[in-house]
Amino acid sequence: MGQWAGMQVSLLGLTLQLLLLISKPSAGYNQNSHETQDVPSFSFTHSVYHATVYENSAARTYANSKIKMGIQLSKRSWEIRYRITSGDDEGLFKAEDYVLGDFSFLRIRTKGGNAAILNREIQDNYVLTVKAYVKGESLLEAWTKVSIQVLDMNDLRPLFSPTTYSVTIAESTPLRTSIAQVTATDADIGSNGEFYFFFKDKMELFAVHPTSGVVYLSGKLNVDEQDRYDLEIMAVDRGMKLYGNNGVSSTAKLFVHIDRVNERAPVMTVVTHASARLEKNSLYALVSVEDFDEGLNGEIDSVIIMDGDPSGQFYIERREEEEFAIKSTEIINWETFPYGCNLTLQAKDRGTPPQLSAPQVLHIMFSNQQATEANFEQEFYVVSLNEVSPPGTIVGFFKIKPEPDDAEYILTPSADSTFFKINTLTGVISTSHWLTHVSKDIFSLEVLEVDSNLRAKVQVAIEDANDNTPEFFQSFYEVFVNESVPAGTNILTVSAVDEDKGENGYITYSIHCLQQLPFKINQFSGVISSNTDLDFEASPEVFVFVVRASDWGSPYRRESEVNVTIHLQNINDNKPLFEKVACKGVISVDFPVDEVITTMSAIDIDELELVKYKIISGNELGLFDLNPDSGVLALRNSLSALSPKHSIFSLKITSTDGENFSDPMFVNISVVHGKSLYKHFTCKETSVAQRLAEKLLKKSKASTKSKTEEGFIDLFSVNRQTPQFDKAFPTDIAVQEDLKVGSSVFQVNAYDGDTGFNGQILYSISDGNTDSCFNIGLQTGLISVFLPMDREKRDHYILNLTICDLGLPQKATWRLLTVHIVDANDNAPQFLQEGYRIVIPENTAIGTIIIQVEATDKDLGLNGEIVYSVLTSTTQFGINSTNGIVYVTGQLDRELAPIYNLKIKARDSAAKGRHKFSVTILKVILEDVNDCPPLFIPSVYKARALEDLPVGTVIAWIETQDPDVGLGGQVRYSLVNDHNGWFELDRNSGAIRLTKELDYEVQQFYNLTVKAKDKGKPVSLLSVTFVELEVIDVNENLYAPYFSHFALTGRIVENAPIGTTLLQLSAQDDDVGRDGEIHYSIRDGSGLGRFAIDEETGVIYTTDTLDRETKDSYWLTVYASDRGVVPQFSTTEVFIEVEDVNDNAPLTSEPLLRCSVPENSARDVSVIQIHAQDPDVSPPSIADWLSYRIVSGNPQNFFTINTRTGLITTTSRKLDREQQQEHTLEVLISDSSPSPKSSTLWVMVSVLDENDNRPTFHDKVYQVRLPERERRKKAEPIYRVFAYDQDDGPNSDLSYSLVDGNDDGKFFIDPKTAVVSSRKAFAAGSYDILTIKASDNGRPQKSSTARLHIEWIQRPPPSSPPLLFDELFYNFTITENDHVAEIVGVVSLQQNPVPVWFDITGARPFREMFYILQSACFKNCSSEGGNSDSVFDVERTAATIIIAKPLDAEQRSFYNLTVQATDGTSTAYVQVYITVLDSNDNDPVFSQQIYEVIISEDTPPNTEVVQILASDRDEHHQLTYSLHSSIDSRSMRLFHIHPTLGTVYTVQRLDHEACAQHILTVIVRILCLRISPSFDPSSFNEGFAI
Repeated sequence: MGQWAGMQVSLLGLTLQLLLLISKPSAGYNQNSHETQDVPSFSFTHSVYHATVYENSAARTYANSKIKMGIQLSKRSWEIRYRITSGDDEGLFKAEDYVLGDFSFLRIRTKGGNAAILNREIQDNYVLTVKAYVKGESLLEAWTKVSIQVLDMNDLRPLFSPTTYSVTIAESTPLRTSIAQVTATDADIGSNGEFYFFFKDKMELFAVHPTSGVVYLSGKLNVDEQDRYDLEIMAVDRGMKLYGNNGVSSTAKLFVHIDRVNERAPVMTVVTHASARLEKNSLYALVSVEDFDEGLNGEIDSVIIMDGDPSGQFYIERREEEEFAIKSTEIINWETFPYGCNLTLQAKDRGTPPQLSAPQVLHIMFSNQQATEANFEQEFYVVSLNEVSPPGTIVGFFKIKPEPDDAEYILTPSADSTFFKINTLTGVISTSHWLTHVSKDIFSLEVLEVDSNLRAKVQVAIEDANDNTPEFFQSFYEVFVNESVPAGTNILTVSAVDEDKGENGYITYSIHCLQQLPFKINQFSGVISSNTDLDFEASPEVFVFVVRASDWGSPYRRESEVNVTIHLQNINDNKPLFEKVACKGVISVDFPVDEVITTMSAIDIDELELVKYKIISGNELGLFDLNPDSGVLALRNSLSALSPKHSIFSLKITSTDGENFSDPMFVNISVVHGKSLYKHFTCKETSVAQRLAEKLLKKSKASTKSKTEEGFIDLFSVNRQTPQFDKAFPTDIAVQEDLKVGSSVFQVNAYDGDTGFNGQILYSISDGNTDSCFNIGLQTGLISVFLPMDREKRDHYILNLTICDLGLPQKATWRLLTVHIVDANDNAPQFLQEGYRIVIPENTAIGTIIIQVEATDKDLGLNGEIVYSVLTSTTQFGINSTNGIVYVTGQLDRELAPIYNLKIKARDSAAKGRHKFSVTILKVILEDVNDCPPLFIPSVYKARALEDLPVGTVIAWIETQDPDVGLGGQVRYSLVNDHNGWFELDRNSGAIRLTKELDYEVQQFYNLTVKAKDKGKPVSLLSVTFVELEVIDVNENLYAPYFSHFALTGRIVENAPIGTTLLQLSAQDDDVGRDGEIHYSIRDGSGLGRFAIDEETGVIYTTDTLDRETKDSYWLTVYASDRGVVPQFSTTEVFIEVEDVNDNAPLTSEPLLRCSVPENSARDVSVIQIHAQDPDVSPPSIADWLSYRIVSGNPQNFFTINTRTGLITTTSRKLDREQQQEHTLEVLISDSSPSPKSSTLWVMVSVLDENDNRPTFHDKVYQVRLPERERRKKAEPIYRVFAYDQDDGPNSDLSYSLVDGNDDGKFFIDPKTAVVSSRKAFAAGSYDILTIKASDNGRPQKSSTARLHIEWIQRPPPSSPPLLFDELFYNFTITENDHVAEIVGVVSLQQNPVPVWFDITGARPFREMFYILQSACFKNCSSEGGNSDSVFDVERTAATIIIAKPLDAEQRSFYNLTVQATDGTSTAYVQVYITVLDSNDNDPVFSQQIYEVIISEDTPPNTEVVQILASDRDEHHQLTYSLHSSIDSRSMRLFHIHPTLGTVYTVQRLDHEACAQHILTVIVRILCLRISPSFDPSSFNEGFAI
């Protein structure tokens, strides 16, 4: 039975091998096939073996190998010997052989006698070359290598190297830091070479790892308390301790020096900054410096530029404690540094001694775009300006680009700059004075930007205007002319000048006067001369007139006038005349002194009021006084002393004009007494006054004419009216802030009633244009935007708009225009601070307001209305969108997030356009609150400690995390229980140390409770954890178990019940206690899984049913292990032989065989040789163990079989393929045991065809009557004569030819379809007889003939009724095995005129009239059809459709034919649908050749195991499945199969131990339902039943 499992089963035809493997539910199944070799192999199982032996071993000690060393015995008769050929120079080892079963063991042992003792420390490995040879066989030799590893014994102690160590550590060294490592060596290996380190004396501040020798800091250092520690470290051998001998340990010294060290150097981080423009103090980089030292050691002193700046163009500015800025000391000319600058920076801390950072090179590169130097767009500007431009007229703006925010412009002081002014912020130059009074044509200005000291030249060219009136050199002209000058005398020259140029400055003169003047003027020279004689007395003594000077300018002339006064000088040709003469009078003697007596009056017509008076005689006493100018005569002295004889006085008085004297007059004065204060005088009138009045009247008339002329006003040349603003002039206007430069703002309208220059208006903004945002057209009055406006800088302007004319004198007026700037959303909100920082406690309650951020927007209205939001995704904080108040929205926890950098956005609410916004950072720092108790990491500690660890060893480090800061984060540890002083805990470092030695046998586990408490105020928090300490038993297992025998053997028969005992093994162990307790196990060998061993007793028993045919022997490697902490073990090899039982039936390589034999074969022709094998061992006494017999499928005895050899041959009966194509033989194979086993084999014999049949025509003679026909271009069919052949393949492949009756070549025949055609003409009454030959393609070739009689008749006359078929279409059904020439069906006409001819046409002219139902269309079906392959034919005159070729439903199962009927005139068509039914002519096929499944032996009954699937190309069939046979007859009772589904089920519960595998043969049968027009459902045809 077992050999069947190893076979590769080839499945053919209808049988299937099903392999079921039964597995045990609790154990795996392992199957090892028995290896067989035809040629005996002689070689070691391995090329290299590894074995071990202890140093100092006694003589005859065998080396131990974990695998079998030796050679597999291909022949049991071999006597193998082993010999060491090399590798044992000292003669320490010997090779021996030991044979057991089919294996020859190689054993290596130590020699006795004088052989040297093994010493691992001298040599720990020996590689021996071993030769094997067969005694008596010189050609059989093999070699292998055996590596002998000498195992260590603990015979040495550890030694320190070196013995003294010294380290210096910083005072700030963190706890648990490794500060040093001591090293020691022990020449022993393994556990013998292991040792422990520990401090000789108890040490709190330091700990040493017991195995690595690493010394850790376990306490806080204080250099002020102690700056040096001397530690003694000991190393003790674990082996000596294990054996109970502590011995002498080695000692090393470690000197630890504590230093307050400035450990860490500063670390710089440099971030370059792209400067926006070239200017002084530009920022080029930011340097942040960190130093992780504490105190002064961690403070940064400075950052310096070590190299790369020889010119001192950079300096470093300290911004914050640890941040420095690199700036330029001046504007750098980067053209001189095209590749930038490399500055080497270094930072220094304030420690002692100071630490310097590593130099860091900073590369500063100014890109081309950044390197655009600020400058004026032009070095020299030329602008022009109208001469009549009023003050405030804008000349232009001159700025540097790019322009810094703090740019300031001034005009370099000069004579020319006084006429202009500049807006220092905008760079706009405007006029500050009228330029009409300046004679310069060119003004040269220099604009200076103060910070950058950049300059630009501005040349202002003055365009001349007719703005200057001719100006006389004198404001008036006055001249005195003697009345005696003759006519034509040049009296006066007037001269004027005009500062304008060209015709604007060319002057002509004229006299303007309404009265006739005795003067004229030269219009070019301005010379005034008399044109008549002058007479002072006949004309006015003064002539006043106007001389006008006019230029030739445009658009109007300018004129000026000057007054000219000509005085006629009177010649003194008249003497003065007294108005009164011969005056006499009296005065009293008491007449007061200085009292006026009388007044003299004389008139001089030539010189009025220039008369002088004088007393010529009569005043010798000096009593009287005459005023020479006024002519008043007064008493000078008193008369009281005057004698009576002197009482009359006669005074002679004269007057003179300086040149002429008047005639004298006399004044007689009498002095009387008695009358107090008396005075009385009388004079004679001369009428001089009347004559003078008449003269004056005459002059007055002349003067009146002159004054009338002076009062005349020229309304056209005098600037009478002042310009006026339009009455609709507003007081204010509004302008959009973002109006573009050049846009119109407002049109100022004004008028002036004057004409010419007097009415020409100039417009100017004389004041209020503070930012130079506006300009006004000088002559148009259009106000436009000159510079961009900024409402936020200035929201309105009060412009003083001045209008003036060009008249003389110039008249002007002004009005104020308020320009309101309408806000545009051109400003983003700006926070009041660049960033915000707030510190709050971490326990701040939800809803608490922490800060208000505030932003301002210079815009107005919605443009300036700010909405706040938090951009940072956070649930801890929120913000009021309207007022910027930030408040707490979520629970805060500093330990989770100590700092929040919130991005806060402020945006405006602009209704139009895009919103503008700005973002600031709010840094929220959470101030620690002692809210976190210490958290142990991990929450529970699990530690393991060897029981022999030295006292003082740190067995665990307790670590906590307290996120709190300050005292709240400082943790102290304590032990709640120390197990009676076995442990101690360092309160600072958390180190748990052993204070007493552990003993695994006393206690294996300790549970320590540790408390951690912080120093938080006001309440400290604590946590508790547990330390689970497991004490690990130290290996005291000194001895390994050992077997008394090196190898053992056992026997057992196959199929023995599971659990059958083979033998019992026994091993010993010299240890005591659990180290001496032994348990057994099987861990290797070919029988692993087939056998088991009781681990306590060592009894070996079977765990599976054995099959000798599968494997006839097994090797087991049995381990004997003790129960020590480090178990030791030894092995032994067990050889098990399986004895045979007849339990297998004979088997062939395949369950079904196929073969073939030609029909008509002679007797004793070999058909097939059957080979069978029986895995069981056949007895030597029986020669023919197997017998063969045909039990079915040979009823006519066509075949016979040799019962001993299994050869099947033919008999004398002839095979005929045409009668039976295949024979199925059932062969029974049996063995010759007392309880014989047998199996069944199916042999499928196919009969091969021979060409033993001729082609057969359905009739020997065919007759047809056809209508006469004309000659055709294309051949038309006449008749089809076909045959058939019962042979197969090429033997049935027919071809046709015309062999007689076609001498004139009128006919030809299709060699494949047998259709006779012609294109010749045939007349009625003619008759043709053709002989048609059909030949096959066989060897030898066979043929037959038939005759075709063709009668040509006259074409029938046309029939009146049309040709119509009885049916619209015809359906016929046939089977694929119907024979050629059998009738398919008949198509009939409604009226059957005679004659009518039928044909199957290729085309379908009425295809659109027919539709094939898909339900009627089966496999290989197409609605397209036709008779393209000539499978069918129709009788030309009988309308009978017949089969013309063999059918195959698998190739095509549906045909759609078009049948034509014609009477020679009219034609009818009909569709014929032919369905070909399938017959059972194909074998079923399984979906796979072999099914293999594994099921558990505890599977319950009726459990589905596997589903077998098969398919058949035939239609209308049903597959049935059945279990045909099994290798083990018991398997047929355990399984059944569903007949239609093919599902295999269990019948009863399986037993792995009874049978581990089941091999079943499954057969599928075909029940073919034949469907025919007369189908009987109760009948069916059974297909081939295998």
